Amino acid sequence: MFQSIIGKNGTESPEPVKAEVTGCVPEWLQGTLLRNGPGLFKVGDTEYNHWFDGMALIHSFTFKDGDVYYRSKFLRSDTFKKNTQANKIVVSEFGTMIYPDPCKNIFSKAFSYLLAAIPDFTDNNLINIIRYGEDYYASSEVNYMNQIDPMTLDVIGKMNYRNHIALNMATSHPHYDDEGNTYNMGTALMRFGMPNYVIFKVPVNASDKEHKKPALRKVKQVCNIPFRSTLFPSYFHSFGMTENYIIFVEQPFKLDIVRLATAIFRSANWASCLRYDKEDLTLIHLVDKKTGKAVSTKFYTDALVVFHHINAYEDDGHVVFDMVTYKDSNLYEMFYLANLRKETHEFIESNKVNFSPPVCQRFVLPLTVDKDTPNGTNLVRLKDTTAKTVMQGDGSLYCLPDTIFEGLELPGINYKFNGKKYRYFYGSRVEWTPHPNKIGKGDIVTRKYIEWTEEDCYPSEPVFVATPGAVEEDDGVILSSVVSLNPKKSPFMLVLNAKTFEEIARASIDASIHMDLHGHFIPTQSTN
Repeated sequence: MFQSIIGKNGTESPEPVKAEVTGCVPEWLQGTLLRNGPGLFKVGDTEYNHWFDGMALIHSFTFKDGDVYYRSKFLRSDTFKKNTQANKIVVSEFGTMIYPDPCKNIFSKAFSYLLAAIPDFTDNNLINIIRYGEDYYASSEVNYMNQIDPMTLDVIGKMNYRNHIALNMATSHPHYDDEGNTYNMGTALMRFGMPNYVIFKVPVNASDKEHKKPALRKVKQVCNIPFRSTLFPSYFHSFGMTENYIIFVEQPFKLDIVRLATAIFRSANWASCLRYDKEDLTLIHLVDKKTGKAVSTKFYTDALVVFHHINAYEDDGHVVFDMVTYKDSNLYEMFYLANLRKETHEFIESNKVNFSPPVCQRFVLPLTVDKDTPNGTNLVRLKDTTAKTVMQGDGSLYCLPDTIFEGLELPGINYKFNGKKYRYFYGSRVEWTPHPNKIGKGDIVTRKYIEWTEEDCYPSEPVFVATPGAVEEDDGVILSSVVSLNPKKSPFMLVLNAKTFEEIARASIDASIHMDLHGHFIPTQSTN
C-alpha cells in the first residue's frame, strides 16, 4: 500500500547509477533533470508532522547519448547539519514547531521577534530548483536558498534574499523570459518599512563565476504592490506572466502576521497562521512589466485558493490566464503525515466531505475599459472561451471563469509557449487521494484528455522537453520519475511521446527513489 512509503526516510545515491533502459531514449535528449522534494522525515526519535516539512532530497537524472544516470543527495543545508548533529529535529518547519528549552529566556527575544514580524525561517529548501543567471538554487518559500552544483548536487553556498533585496519570503515558481532573465515575486513584511508584495527581475548575465559573485547582486525591483490588509497578506505560491504583464492573484487565503510572529509563544506551528476567508473576494492585479505600474482597473472574482498558475498570454486586447483553483484551503491539511498514513478507504471517508478537487480555470481580463459601459455588460470579446468579465457599478470588473478541466494539478507546459497562446498542458491526476497514480495531458481547444497510468506506480509531476527544432507545441517528450510499490519493480524514469502519451522508454534504476515535488530540466549546453 502507498502508506508503506509515506513518511519513510529516503536514502542517498551520491555516485551516479546507470539505469537499465528498455525502449529507446531519443538521442537528442541531452541534459539533466533536477528534482526536489522532502526525503527525510525522522531524525533520531523525532519525526516531522507534515509531508512538506521533510528535509530536502535532491535527485538528478542525466540523459546522455541514449543512456540515463541517476544520483541523489540530501541537501546539506544548515538545517540538515543541525538536525543530524543533534540526532533530533531542532529546527522548526512550517507544520512542525520545535520549542526552545524553557530554561532559556526565550521571552527576551519577544521584542525582536515582533519587530521583525516573523522569526528566522529554516533553510530546508525542499520545493523546487530555481535558476538565477547561471546559478542554480534549491528553493522553498522563505528568504534562504542553497546554491547547488547541478552535476554533483553539492551545496556551493547559502543565499539570503535579504542581503540583496528587502524580502521575507519569495516563491519557488519564477518565470524565465525568452532572453533568459528570471522574474520572481516575494513578500516584504514590516521590518522593511511598509508591507508590500514585490516583483523582481534577475538578468540572464548576472552570474560572475570567475569572481564567485552571486547572480542576485544584480536583482532589480520591477514594482511593489501594497497589501489589501496590512496585517493579513495573501499567501501565494506562483504568479502569471505574459510578454508585457505580470498577473498577481491576491487571494483570501491569508497569513496572519501577528499570529506568525507569536507562534512560538503560543505553542503553535506556522501553518496554523494561515486562514481562508471564504466571505472575502479575490483581487487580481495586472502589472505592466516595463513600467512597473499596475493597471488602474480593479479586477475581482469569487473567493478561491490557488497554488499553481498554468500559463498566461495576451490576445486581441485581453490578458488570458489559466490556473488551478480550489474552493477552500483544505489541501494543506491533507498532507499531514497522520492523514496520509491512513488506509485509502479511511482517508477517503475522512476527507471526502472536505475534499475540494483542483479545477483548471481560465480568466480573461480586457485591457481597454470604457467607464461608461453599462453595468452588467460582459467585456470579453474572445470567441474561444466562455469566460466573462462583467462591469460593476463602482467601475470595477468581476471575472467569471471558464472551467477547462477538473482534477489535474502540478501543471506544466512546453515552456517555449510560456507567456504565449498555447493549447496543451500536462499534470498529475488528483482524485480522492493526494497520491498521484496518473499523469495526463489536457487539450484546451478540444477539451479532451489523455493519461498514463500503471498499477502500483506513482509518477512525479510531468516535465515537457521539446524536440530540437520542433514547430508543433506538443512535439517532444514527457519525463516523470516513477515510484513503484511492487518490490519486484524498480523505480524508473518514464519517457513518453508528448503527442500520444505512449511510452517510448523507461530507465529502471537500482536505487531508492523518493517522491518529490518540482524540478528543472537543464539542457547539456547550459551546464558547460
